[in-house]
Amino acid sequence: MKGKVKVYSTAITAIILLILGIIISITVGAADIDLSMVFKSFFEVNLSKEQLIIQTLRLPRAIIGALVGANLAVAGALMQAITRNSLASPQVFGVNAGASFFIVTAFAFFPTLSSPSLVFSAFIGAAVGGITVYSFASGGGMTHVKLALAGIAVHFLLSSLTQGIIIFNEQAKDVLYWLVGSINGKSWTHVTIILPWSLSGLLIALLFSRSISILVLGESTAQGLGQRVDRIRILAGILVIILAGSSVAVAGPVGFIGLIVPHIVRKLVGGDYRRIIPFSALFGALLLVYADILARFIAYPFESPVGIVTAIIGAPFFLYLARRGRNIKQ
Repeated sequence: MKGKVKVYSTAITAIILLILGIIISITVGAADIDLSMVFKSFFEVNLSKEQLIIQTLRLPRAIIGALVGANLAVAGALMQAITRNSLASPQVFGVNAGASFFIVTAFAFFPTLSSPSLVFSAFIGAAVGGITVYSFASGGGMTHVKLALAGIAVHFLLSSLTQGIIIFNEQAKDVLYWLVGSINGKSWTHVTIILPWSLSGLLIALLFSRSISILVLGESTAQGLGQRVDRIRILAGILVIILAGSSVAVAGPVGFIGLIVPHIVRKLVGGDYRRIIPFSALFGALLLVYADILARFIAYPFESPVGIVTAIIGAPFFLYLARRGRNIKQ
């Protein structure tokens, strides 16, 4: 009973903080907006400058932040489950770098590609990056150190190739700001691009959360309980590609969300993925929304990429996990 009360109170607190964060995100920026104007903008149409900023800039930006944060956190949780490695995440596994490389390549050499086509480019890149790292890390048995080394190597290789394309291609230089990870300037168009992928990916992940929980117990145990291990891994891998790829396509390679959040969630609600999946989505949204708010004050009144804040938070956390090594448990 105590456990359920703790879970419910954690969920309610996180939801309240997320709603509060979205409201703060709408009010804070180069143009400060009164809280009363925020509520009025949802019920009154007055065509004022403040209402225009809220409805065309601030609100879609906050929604994008919540969706991207939820996507990356759930993608990280799934990767840690199927690899049984607590250092796994879209960034460490080269998924973000692969998606970024393919998007920049498509943008440089095929500038007329539509936004949906760029999303599919991100999916292909995410798959290539993740499979490459997994192939190197799993040879002879995957360990935390091998995963970290393989992930860092592939990440730097793909990042270097991406930067090379940007340097030698004038059309690609516009993506430099995006490459750090940014949700600044996002519109309802970007919301419509990411929303169907986010909702479908998160819903399917939630539906298969019980199977993921069984998989974490071990391959032989999962098979003994009637689970088709290979199918579950393939499905989870596809979900990671969809969630991380669509997020990178819209917001760039925002780092460390998928690494940090699942660990926090496991500490709060335990190791059952029927709880980890929804709580990762909630806390991922919460973390990125507040990180975006902090990013606005780094060089105020100018905007800074949210990826700077997540890197400042995530890099020490990654080093802490790497130092703990084998003591980390799912």
